[in-house]
Amino acid sequence: MGLPALEHWATAHGQAAFRGRQLHDWLYAKGVRSLEGVTVLPKAFREHLAAQPPSGAFDWIGRSRELHRSVARDGTTKLLLGTADGLSIETVGIPAEGRLTVCVSSQVGCPMACRFCATGKGGLQRSLAVHEIVDQVLSVREVMDARPSHVVFMGMGEPLLNSEAVLDAIHCLCTDLGMAQRQITVSTVGVPKTLPTLAERALERLGRAQFTLAVSLHAPDQRLREELIPTAHAYPLEALLDDCRRYVAITGRRVSFEYILLGGLNDQPRHAVALAQLLRGFQSHVNLIPYNPIAEEEFQRPAPGAVEAFRQALQQRHVAVSVRASRGLDADAACGQLRRRLEGSLQPA
Repeated sequence: MGLPALEHWATAHGQAAFRGRQLHDWLYAKGVRSLEGVTVLPKAFREHLAAQPPSGAFDWIGRSRELHRSVARDGTTKLLLGTADGLSIETVGIPAEGRLTVCVSSQVGCPMACRFCATGKGGLQRSLAVHEIVDQVLSVREVMDARPSHVVFMGMGEPLLNSEAVLDAIHCLCTDLGMAQRQITVSTVGVPKTLPTLAERALERLGRAQFTLAVSLHAPDQRLREELIPTAHAYPLEALLDDCRRYVAITGRRVSFEYILLGGLNDQPRHAVALAQLLRGFQSHVNLIPYNPIAEEEFQRPAPGAVEAFRQALQQRHVAVSVRASRGLDADAACGQLRRRLEGSLQPA
């Protein structure tokens, strides 16, 4: 809930509106985990709420439980969080000089079944609610004792299959946690006919669409893309790019393209040339991501020389490009790895 809703909630429960403002401060600034912990509220009121449905103060706040924490040598911190219905999700805090990026999940599992992603191996269980998304940012802030500067929807799940909750979460992050839309990225592998709708709904819900849209390509042609992303057979590459152009036209924002480099498969100079031709005339930026290996697949991490050659081939063809630095390689860094490794043996921290 945002500030107006919390003020209404307070008055609906027989309290003054300023109690809602106090609660807003304790929820978002202090990160309280239970109403019992909001000691600024009258004790009798807290005891009354604790006895009402939903049962217990835990459910009133909606914070997740920490099931496991994995910290890499570079400080990258992955959390496995338990939801109220007994499921688990991953979130990652990635520190860098002067910034802290939180990679959040939008679903429990994922239906897209990308071959290089551990999350898709278990299928989809359900989409996350707004509070379960926002809680990931609060949890990383709490564990790493630092204010998140950026949020990327690149964790478990396909954000465009849960777009209403994602947009509401962005609204909460900006309005209640004080982030800027330009600090937020929404990553998608592509769902037919959703990008123009996302653009329109963002303008309606947020007033403007300034977050970054990152579209996962991972291949410069339809055949190879279907090999890597089985669901791509229902969404031809040209149709996806047409929808990207419509998104740019509606929002005025450029699109970023994600490209995972798989050693010997899609990381050769000819692939870079084909990608540059595919994106010719596009207002875009390409983010190259060296692959993080997972146990279920035999894909290889690309050689550093291949990564640099790919980058140079794009740059020489006037494509804006950057290489994402690999982080947390010693801490189950790839999406879904930690959750799958600990599945069946999870206990609250």
